[in-house]
Amino acid sequence: MSVPTLSPSTSLPSRSPAPRRAATTLTRGTARATVGRTRTLRPAAAQVRIVPPDLRIADGTGASVFRVAANRGPVSRDLIAKVTGSSIATVNRQVSALLAAGLLRERADLAESGAIGRPRVPVEVDHERYLTIGIHIGAVTTGIVASDLRGRIIGAVEVPTPSGDQDAALASITASAKAFAGRWHRRIPLWAGVALGGRVDSTTGIVTHPRLGWTDARVGTIVGGGLGLPVSVAAHVEAMAASELLLTPDRDAPETKGTGLYFYARETAGVAITFDGKVHTPTGGPGSVSHLPTGSSAPCSCGGTGCLEATVSDQALVRRARAEGVLPDRDDVTIQSLYRLARDGSEPAHALLVERATVLGRTVGMLRDLFNPDRVILGGQAFTEYPAAVPHVAKAFAKATTLPRKDIRITGFGNRVQAHAAGVVSLSSIYSDPLAAMKRADVA
Repeated sequence: MSVPTLSPSTSLPSRSPAPRRAATTLTRGTARATVGRTRTLRPAAAQVRIVPPDLRIADGTGASVFRVAANRGPVSRDLIAKVTGSSIATVNRQVSALLAAGLLRERADLAESGAIGRPRVPVEVDHERYLTIGIHIGAVTTGIVASDLRGRIIGAVEVPTPSGDQDAALASITASAKAFAGRWHRRIPLWAGVALGGRVDSTTGIVTHPRLGWTDARVGTIVGGGLGLPVSVAAHVEAMAASELLLTPDRDAPETKGTGLYFYARETAGVAITFDGKVHTPTGGPGSVSHLPTGSSAPCSCGGTGCLEATVSDQALVRRARAEGVLPDRDDVTIQSLYRLARDGSEPAHALLVERATVLGRTVGMLRDLFNPDRVILGGQAFTEYPAAVPHVAKAFAKATTLPRKDIRITGFGNRVQAHAAGVVSLSSIYSDPLAAMKRADVA
């Protein structure tokens, strides 16, 4: 059995290419204002608008036209018609409606010499007028991102995830997001999106998150009400799988068809399934792989030992490294401390990371045999932060799986999967039905 080679996917690069200088890193960075129409966040509405995210490649005409403009713009109407398969008359009607809503803009400066009439003028998404606010609430840190309508991250910041009372924690996160969004004085905020772990009810925006100690937390109500924006709430691994579908360079690529398994590991572990360009979102919330047996002796909060999350999570690895003397027994050491030691040549640190990689590869292999997807994508810092361990993931995966074809790769979003997950939740309604979303946002 040959061992598959795992490397960051060249077909799934970040939506924030360096030459455009459109994004900041997901750190305590500064956000740069850009040209556009001025509007601040609106006061909280009397009734919060919670809209379930539509985590799929929508096939409506308006969504298809908008997707082509976002993906390939500036683009001619003729090319939009060719890509979408719609008639030029249908495309012209949709383009006119999207122009009127302020979602597209014309580029007369790029019209072909001698071309006559507005239909010959290329169009693109107006990526300077609006923004959306995405929030990824992690077990340790919370990331807040601002995205333009093409899905590019224009700014990002991290804050510690507050502990204590869940309503107070959510209010604090919302206040941080509101202050962050206020940096873009000339952009109009359209939507908010929240991605997080636990049991997520996207219809009500209510979340139960055992790691945070939250039970029936009013995520949608508090975030949407505090920002005064329509809000969508999604399970974070499902959102990560959606970002692979909706934020990749060519959202109509053939590889979006068929089935896919997305496996995530960092502080938590989780999976999501896609079918023909749509993320499977069970009505009862996402399933869990946290307590899959691994054969390790790591104690778990469930009272057992060897559960997956208790074995491979960042905190579990740090606790073990401290217990074995690989890291100092101090509260200020983190997983980054272990990564640094391994990169500096520490064999014990490297061995711990290789052991985790082996457990992850074996687990993914078993899940792959269970679901038999057409492709497998791995995301999260457990895969992307220490490349030297990746061959061990591949080796363990090849040994565990019994199926012949092994299409497995690491996400092209690298260490920014959480940021893109938050961004895609904030954009999903716009991508699904742009004109209806603008009406919900009260700007059309």
